[in-house]
Amino acid sequence: MYAALLRGINVGGNRKVPMAELRELLGGLGHGAVRTYLNSGNAVFSSDSSDEEALAAGLEEALEQRFGFHVACIVRGAEYLRDVRDACPLPSGPSGPSDLTDPARGVGGKELHVVFCSRSVPAERLASLDAAAYLPEEVRAGDRALYLYTPGGLGTSRLSPALHRPGVLGGVDATARNWNTVTALVELTRD
Repeated sequence: MYAALLRGINVGGNRKVPMAELRELLGGLGHGAVRTYLNSGNAVFSSDSSDEEALAAGLEEALEQRFGFHVACIVRGAEYLRDVRDACPLPSGPSGPSDLTDPARGVGGKELHVVFCSRSVPAERLASLDAAAYLPEEVRAGDRALYLYTPGGLGTSRLSPALHRPGVLGGVDATARNWNTVTALVELTRD
């Protein structure tokens, strides 16, 4: 089972990909058990292939042929998604990593995000950010992912735009999902 994460669709502008058409397109590529989640470019499917990059490239090509514009896609397997969920180091405070399930922390699923990346972001790129300037927002590196804590929400984040500077994510395709979506995709890709 895989999740396909499409970047920058159905959030404004002319880059509309109806979820019914995305399901149809994935089925036409020979994938099974196709489902979509929300209207923001999340799909799950089964495939005999084990090559995430080839699956993403095939989907990108099919989307461009069908809709006439390029959509960056990141495809990740069920085990990877579980590992990303389980390895989350945020949010953290002075005493170190906190338990995300602790209701006393008041951490909501829309304050914590995973930025899925096409490849790992070099540590020196993240180190180039002045972390103290963005507090209480935080970012931590994971396996081809960044964990982003924005207690005021992503829409008002100052750190998120800083991550997208060429010196940080330049040359890396990336797409963010809030924690609610990440945990939902983990459940949807269960074998």
